[in-house]
Amino acid sequence: MIIKWQYLASDFPEVPQMILQTFLKYKGLSKTQIARLKFAGGQVFVGHRQRYTDYPLRDGDIIRVILAPEKAADTISTSYLPIEVVYEDESLLVVNKPPHLPSIPSYSHPADTLANRVKGYLELHQAESLAIHIVTRLDMDTSGLVIFAKNSFAHALLDEENAQHQLKKYYLALASGQFQPTSGLIDLPIRRREKHGMARMVAPDGKSSQTRYQVVQQYQNGALVRLRLLTGRTHQIRVHLTALGHPLFGDALYNGPISAVAQRQALHCAQVELIQPLTRQTIKLTAPLPADFVAIQQELA
Repeated sequence: MIIKWQYLASDFPEVPQMILQTFLKYKGLSKTQIARLKFAGGQVFVGHRQRYTDYPLRDGDIIRVILAPEKAADTISTSYLPIEVVYEDESLLVVNKPPHLPSIPSYSHPADTLANRVKGYLELHQAESLAIHIVTRLDMDTSGLVIFAKNSFAHALLDEENAQHQLKKYYLALASGQFQPTSGLIDLPIRRREKHGMARMVAPDGKSSQTRYQVVQQYQNGALVRLRLLTGRTHQIRVHLTALGHPLFGDALYNGPISAVAQRQALHCAQVELIQPLTRQTIKLTAPLPADFVAIQQELA
């Protein structure tokens, strides 16, 4: 992948003489990534000439970076089952994950996961790299948008966006009970439940966890709720709503109501908003509700 920038001295008044390595750090490349440009097949050009990273830049210089090739992990096998692509460019791939599909391989699900399918998609479309960089992930039974980066540089920039709360994820959930108040901030620490490998719980000694919520539609026995994660703890939405007395429909792990149509937690990542890591343009994406979620909603209405 080739990345192109222009150096303008007026953008860096605090640096009297900008050298190439410092400029690359300003653009978000880590020491490891810069080292890979030197020693692992990457290249850096200023104008039409390849330069060392101690090269002094002049106002108006055009810098072109050719990222080092990345090797795909052998631990992720290739699946050619289809994926639903919501957005794609040279740096990003955003996929609408169906329910009941794991995001990444594990001991119990080693082969058919979203990551395996994305690797197959990249191979079929002759991508520069088959390395899998998953930026956001969802529980197996949660549906919705999942973001992949196509290289380690884009991945690092998106991770930084996430840490700075610039990458925004919005969920829709069907939760039991009558909400009062109908909006607010849930600020309750979460930790692993003792003697239970998967379940989490609210506890004073847990990790800081914050979720904003807004009731979109209140039904007699439940509500459609829009939520935004401010932190990224395992099962965060499920645990927080359970702590408020509103477990999700279909969520057997947290004692949510189960019915013929509510066979998995009614949780869907419906919208993401991010800054494209290279162009810096804002991207807003949505994913429609899956059929089983709509069926639960119709049962409540």
